[in-house]
Amino acid sequence: MKRFDIVTLFPEMFSALTGSGITARAENRGIYDLVCWNPREFADDTRRTVDDRPYGGGAGMILMADPLVKAIDAAKKRQMSAGVRTSTTIYLSPQGQVLTQKLVEEISRFDGLVLMSGRYEGIDERVIETRVDHEVSIGDYVLSGGELPAMVLLDAIIRLLPDVVNREESVVDESHSAGTLEYPQYTRPEIFEGHRVPEVLLSGHHAKIQEWKNKQALQRTRLRRPDLLKNENSDTQTDCLFWDELTKRGR
Repeated sequence: MKRFDIVTLFPEMFSALTGSGITARAENRGIYDLVCWNPREFADDTRRTVDDRPYGGGAGMILMADPLVKAIDAAKKRQMSAGVRTSTTIYLSPQGQVLTQKLVEEISRFDGLVLMSGRYEGIDERVIETRVDHEVSIGDYVLSGGELPAMVLLDAIIRLLPDVVNREESVVDESHSAGTLEYPQYTRPEIFEGHRVPEVLLSGHHAKIQEWKNKQALQRTRLRRPDLLKNENSDTQTDCLFWDELTKRGR
């Protein structure tokens, strides 16, 4: 069983992940376990304060180190008690390495994940220095917090777990899994508004069908995402370095 521990000020947001779809079914079947840790529960004062003004001035508030560290440590303790052998702590941050399918596959190898969802103007840097193994971003834009990026990462990981998606081929053939976009898909009826399904898909000739799929995937990638083909080698090298770093620093 995978163990996911989320440090977040808004644990109710994760009901979107556990309440419907294949991710909900996977949790109900015991394929993974998800627990949220609210830093407010670890604050020392009666007001449960978790943020303060930044030293040196600046806009907004910063999440304080003490409640975050206590929440992360509690999450790690739970994983150790559950017998998790390999775990890593990731901070969802716009400054992190951009998430790719390759990266998802590598992160999914860990038995446990502790995901830190930031808020406001960020978190105290000392949390990153002492508790975070790596920072991950889902794109070059800014959101209100790290909860949505955490759910994106979790959804991508969960669907790779055994027995979550019905057919293994549907995971392997998807966009980005093989370094290209997915080929076009068709279903009944054979003719829709004058548009026919490509004849080769109706032929029953498996070798020709596979050849068509490969060509279509490559053609679509060249047209829509040529950067995937240009940067394939460099992206792979970067992801491998990230995996090596996570493995060394994983706790």
